Amino acid sequence: MKEVSLLIFEDVVLSSVSGVLDILTQTNRFLESTGKDPAFKVSLVSETMKNIQTSLPAQFFCYKTIDEVASTDLIIVPAFHGDPATMLSKNRATVEWLKEMNEMGTEVASLCFGSYFLAEAGLLNGKSCTTHWTAVEDMERRYPRVKMLFDKVVTDVDGIYTSGGAFSSLNLILYLIEKFCGRDTAIWASKMFSIDLDRMSQSHFAVFQGQRQHEDEEILRAQTYIEENFHAQISVEHVAEQTNMSKRNFIRRFKSATKNTPLEYLQRVKIESAKKALERNNYSILSLMYDVGYNDLKTFRTVFKRITGLTPQDYRRKYSRV
Repeated sequence: MKEVSLLIFEDVVLSSVSGVLDILTQTNRFLESTGKDPAFKVSLVSETMKNIQTSLPAQFFCYKTIDEVASTDLIIVPAFHGDPATMLSKNRATVEWLKEMNEMGTEVASLCFGSYFLAEAGLLNGKSCTTHWTAVEDMERRYPRVKMLFDKVVTDVDGIYTSGGAFSSLNLILYLIEKFCGRDTAIWASKMFSIDLDRMSQSHFAVFQGQRQHEDEEILRAQTYIEENFHAQISVEHVAEQTNMSKRNFIRRFKSATKNTPLEYLQRVKIESAKKALERNNYSILSLMYDVGYNDLKTFRTVFKRITGLTPQDYRRKYSRV
């Protein structure tokens, strides 16, 4: 039986606690109904107090504090509400505990924003990680040694697990059930909780908002120019001219500031506009393509699928009600 420690703290996201408890508890009952032993023993664990009043109208009673956990097989760090810097400061002892427990051989998993705890503890250095798409830019800035894979739903590297945002993080729980209990049990849990078992990408959930957490004024001006003129036939050379830089220097500074090349940034702005149009109207794909500045349908479809994980037609079917 796997000893699982589920962390509880004041600003925890309730669904990322209740979801884990529901799925693992019901999985145990399913295994017992088939004559097998339960697979998971879940304990709620907190940093100091055992009776945790959350920032929402809910309380958790934790049977153990982190100092009372001598050993455990798996620690699950749920998502949190609020500013990451504040959360990490408030839970500094928990971050250190995660590092110590992992050094003793304990596996650690994060749900959604819980990835900040793992990164802060150094558990993700040199490893791949996923998280909620809104946190990717900030985590890239804070933790340059972590390889962010924002489109992934689950990562598993050397017993360190991370998951995508919000309810897609429950796919990690299914992944762990399959890893520890087998495919048949994971299929049962998938059907029981109506969760797609093999969801691989969360790209189509992401909303591109522009990487503006930097202080390079010339590059900020170039970003604004791209966002206002993306529908026109603008080139990297043309945008570089707006900043009075050489093309080579402009590309270097743009990538340093935004983590994208100017061309990648332009493509993402175009595709974000196309996504909104697909959600709101029933214009032809060809018309939308021209509106966002593409002239070749094959190129448009290729770029759209690379960024979102879906074809324009599939994206419309998923999100449009027009």
